[in-house]
Amino acid sequence: MSVPASVSGSARPVLIRAAACAALLFGTAVAAPPAASAAPAPVHETVTVDSEGRIAADGTVTLSGTYRCLDASGPVLVGSSVHQGTAPTRYGVGGTRAVCDGETHTWENTGRVPSGTLEAGAADVEATLTELRPVDGLLLPVFHAVQQQEVDLVRG
Repeated sequence: MSVPASVSGSARPVLIRAAACAALLFGTAVAAPPAASAAPAPVHETVTVDSEGRIAADGTVTLSGTYRCLDASGPVLVGSSVHQGTAPTRYGVGGTRAVCDGETHTWENTGRVPSGTLEAGAADVEATLTELRPVDGLLLPVFHAVQQQEVDLVRG
């Protein structure tokens, strides 16, 4: 692409950058890098929920899954909650301290909900991987991963 000679010297770099950006937007000047030189995929932080949870007669609920997280500057917890039916209330089900070393680990949380609140069957579970990051003397929550999934609560 050529820039007319009548354009002043200070405007020429701006026009060249604008033309390059336009070419990128329209896909005319971009070539995909060869597959052999592609960078490795980054390690993602994840939390999963197993498809089955347990509920005891006294209202004790046990949920489990896996997680993977990277370095953190504060403590990291895997929290979970459960909801069933049309009731608006979510019940917290324990918490597990996470090890953020880039490896996949298992988690299991147990907590008690009011007796008769939940029953065996389908339930909505949410698991969160949350860091309590120190900022100016306060611990502020930073969410690393969230997973919401329907599980089957079984008596046990």
